[in-house]
Amino acid sequence: MLDALAARENFPVAARLLPARHRADLRAVYGFARLVDDIGDEAPREQRADLLALVDDDLDLVFKGGTPKLPQLRRLAGTVHAHAIPAEPFRRLVEANRQDQVVHRYETFEQLVEYCALSADPVGRIVLHVFGAQGAGLEGASDRVCTALQIIEHCQDVAEDHRDGRVYLPAEDLRRFGCEDADLARRATPTRLRGVLALEAGRARDLLDRGAAPLLKGLSGWARVAVGGYVAGGRATLAALAEARYDVLAHPPRPRRAAVLAGWARALGRG
Repeated sequence: MLDALAARENFPVAARLLPARHRADLRAVYGFARLVDDIGDEAPREQRADLLALVDDDLDLVFKGGTPKLPQLRRLAGTVHAHAIPAEPFRRLVEANRQDQVVHRYETFEQLVEYCALSADPVGRIVLHVFGAQGAGLEGASDRVCTALQIIEHCQDVAEDHRDGRVYLPAEDLRRFGCEDADLARRATPTRLRGVLALEAGRARDLLDRGAAPLLKGLSGWARVAVGGYVAGGRATLAALAEARYDVLAHPPRPRRAAVLAGWARALGRG
């Protein structure tokens, strides 16, 4: 999830461009999201539930004005209080990782979007608070952008997810194209799997198009600069996927920095 919003390639650039106060707040938010993702993906399986419960306990302390035990939560506390960010989006990120422990596949695209409402959309809503843009009617547009970025990441990371025992590509789409489970573990992406990836990437592009325009139009200042970078990263990754003809198993396509920067400038110009 975190990688989806940070778009891997553009957040370091954004961090250098933004004022120090925004850099610190965003890094605190991303530190929390990375912590939760790392617990859900990399901690010993028998410890994950207890560790996620520890995060929940620390969130209780953050919102009650106490001192959290985890350093990531201590850093987050200042950002939460400075911007009056509610607890719900943080709780949803924890819940997404709990869901990852028991749900390893999604039957339909609609179910995948529901998962993204837990794993991706909350980060966008937190970012709106960081920039003081909450309550301006931009939440729906932000959700579409974040869901799009999450789906793009799932398209890139098919092999990694499969090794971890997870398949985010909708099962009904895999069946529709005649894909078998073994196709997800090949060294090169078979044509039928490329068809599924092109379908999901097209859906992500549609969500990104429908979310980016109203979101950027409704933002100003540094908020528009930062979000423009996230949008540009998503568009550049979609272009990289298409350029690689959706062969994500051999070498997961990553956007070039120059393409992200050019797209960033275009996004800001349109906004």
